[in-house]
Order: sequence, then C-alpha cells, then structure tokens
Amino acid sequence: MILRIDDTDVERNTDASLQSIFDGLNWLGLTWDEFYRQSDRLELHREMAWRIFANGHAYRDFTPAHQGEEDRGAAGGPWLFNQEARDLSAEESQRRADAGEPFVLRFKVPRDAPRYIKFPDAVYATQSKSVNDIEDFALLRSNGMPTYHMASCADDIDIKITHVIRGQDHLSNTFKHILIMEALGALAPVFAHLPLLVAPDGAKLSKRKHGPVVSVMTYEAAGFLPQAYINFLCLLGWSPKDNREQMSRQQLIDVFSFEGINRSNAVVNFSEADPIDPKAHWLNSQHLRAMPIEELAPMVRERVERAGLPIPYTEAEWPAVVDVLRTRLSTLNDFAVLARAYFVDDYEMVPKASDNLNVAGAREALRELGARLAATEEFTEASIEAELRKLAEERGLKAGVLINGSRAALTGQPVGPSAFHVFTALGRGRSLERLAKV
Repeated sequence: MILRIDDTDVERNTDASLQSIFDGLNWLGLTWDEFYRQSDRLELHREMAWRIFANGHAYRDFTPAHQGEEDRGAAGGPWLFNQEARDLSAEESQRRADAGEPFVLRFKVPRDAPRYIKFPDAVYATQSKSVNDIEDFALLRSNGMPTYHMASCADDIDIKITHVIRGQDHLSNTFKHILIMEALGALAPVFAHLPLLVAPDGAKLSKRKHGPVVSVMTYEAAGFLPQAYINFLCLLGWSPKDNREQMSRQQLIDVFSFEGINRSNAVVNFSEADPIDPKAHWLNSQHLRAMPIEELAPMVRERVERAGLPIPYTEAEWPAVVDVLRTRLSTLNDFAVLARAYFVDDYEMVPKASDNLNVAGAREALRELGARLAATEEFTEASIEAELRKLAEERGLKAGVLINGSRAALTGQPVGPSAFHVFTALGRGRSLERLAKV
C-alpha cells in the first residue's frame, strides 16, 4: 500500500490535517508500505511539465488575467484557450521568459481536427469528451508550482500506479490526465470513479460544513471498532449483491468488485444532534457481539480506564464480564456509560428503571430477596433464579416484576443482560448492598 499526500496546495496543507490522516489510517489498521509527499517531488513534476513543453504540447501564457490560475480564464463565459499565447513564437516566448515576465505553463489541447478523448471507466462505463470542450489547463502556476493535474499524473507515472480509484467529481479531470499521459508517452492507468457521499439534504459532504461527520476520529472517539467502521464505509455506495451487511475485512476483500459499486450518490444519514449514521451504530453492535472475546476484552478495558473508572475484576473474571455486558451495548463507550454500575456505585437511575422499582410491592420484595440470598450458600445464576421465582410466587407477584426490578436496582437501567447474569457479574457483596438500599 502506498500513501501519497497531495500537498502541493500550500494554503490548504496543514500539519493538523496531515496528522488527522495518519491518525485515521493507523486507527483503522490501514498501514502503508511506501510514503510520499508531493511537496517533496516538485522537481520531478516540473521536469515532466517541461518535457511536455519541449514536445510541443504546452505553451507559456503571459496573459496577466491568467496569472496564478489553473483552469479558468477571463470572466464572462467559458474559456478554452488564449489564441495569442498559443501562437506566440518559440523565440518570443523564450525572450519574455528570460526577461522575468511571469507566465502560466498551459497544456496545448489539440484542436487541429475533431477528436474525442475516450476511456473505459470501471464504474461508469465508456466516457467521452470532445477536445473542443476541454480548456488549455495549467500545468505550472506562475510561481512555478505544479497544479494538481501535473503533480498527480507525474507521480502516477513515476510510482507506476495501475488503478486510479477516486470520487465521481474527478471524472471530468480524467480527460486532462489522459492528455498529459499521452504527451509523456505513458500508458493511462485503469480509472474507476466512485459515487459521492452526500448529506441527507443531498449536499456533498465537506470538511468545512460537516466536520465531525467526515472525520474518521469522530468514530474512534465514539467507541467504534475499526473493523465495524470499515464495514460501514464499504457499504456506502457498494454492496456484495447477496444481501450481506456484516462482514469482516477479509470477507470484504474477497467479495469486492467494481460491478458492485452503485452509480448514484450514497447518503450518509446523520442529524445535528448525532453526526453518526444509525446504520454505523447497528453494524458496530453486530461486530461487538460477534468478535472473539479475547480481542474485545482488552479494548473494553482500555476504554473503561480512559473514562477514569476502576475495574473491580480480576484478569480471569474480566472476559466473562465483558461477554455478559456486550449483549445489549453498541459501542465501546457504552461500557463506561450504560454499564457504569458494574464499575462504581455512583450510577444514574434511568426514569424507566425507576418505574420498574415503583411497581406495587417490588421494593419490599427485592429487599427480602437480598436477605434470602445473603443466607444462601450458593450464588449462581440458577440459585438466584430459583430464589427469585419462589419469592415472587409466595408474594403473588409476577416473576417479571422482580426480574425487572432487580436489574433496575443493580444497574439503574431498564434493559440489559439477563438479570441473573447481572447478579453474578456484580458479585454477592455489591448485589446485596444495592438490594438493601431500594
């Protein structure tokens, strides 16, 4: 895997944005074998640009209106080329350059005869555009910096890129890139353009407008599993065509094909209140419940400790506790929030849990249950269930009243793992203390 940072746009390039790329890829486990920064390769880009000029496929444009611009000319309608600059003699062009007059180096799009630039896109099928609709785009800015088109093509050729897979919004650039590669005598790679990710209102996702939504580390901070987030991303605009949704990384690799990519844009469903798509939450919960406990347990420990909570369990007890808790949780953060009662005594009582405690006769029966369990030798799920059901029958209560009430008393939550699992996960001491206080 090659990681290449396209950082020739100095104004948009910051250390913070670069670090966010590193952080996101490292968290996802998408590590790289080779690393390049385009800003370290400027001489290569310039050398190839001047090779295009030497081959007669580029010209200097000294027109002040175009200085520093890449792909558009004078205002007031579409601009294709500057005839005066195209027709400038080689001698005059060199003289003005030697005199220090600033210029933009532009690609001389062939216009001598009708011609269409065509390429087979792996997603959108054959694409075609007339050269009469392609402007003389810039290769080098007036400050000598390469444009995106020049830098990308030079690096693709030099690094021997075989496939360029990018957003559909770059499809129009591909015709220019094919012209650059032709001028350099290079074979064009396979191009595949992907549908864009859009907000619920149809707007293209952007860092400026949808910062938390498009930041990978938003999901890390929210307690997502890396493999679940990769699974979610892969299903945005692609499907395996067999109705599968939860897949491991290897399964995704095994079944991926360009044929499975949709041509319509993919909607990321989020709201102002929650930047995370509900589908991502669901997928994460599925991965959380399915992954091997020996892999999950250390991740949960790290997240609980990050929240500043103690872990009152031995190394031997911990995996079993995590295994019990994960059945009703969606993220790693839920262990420290929704399962807080398993680690500390100061936990919140959810209103619906209070309702379960306020059922007629529930509190008194739960205190009695605690007294009976204190007198028993065994403290297992089976022995606790037997004692609870016996007490419910004696008091004329439904067993569910004591089951829901005990879960509420022990955890402050109306739902969760089996109440009998809760007893054993908390242990005799904490369980009896909490029942005595209802």
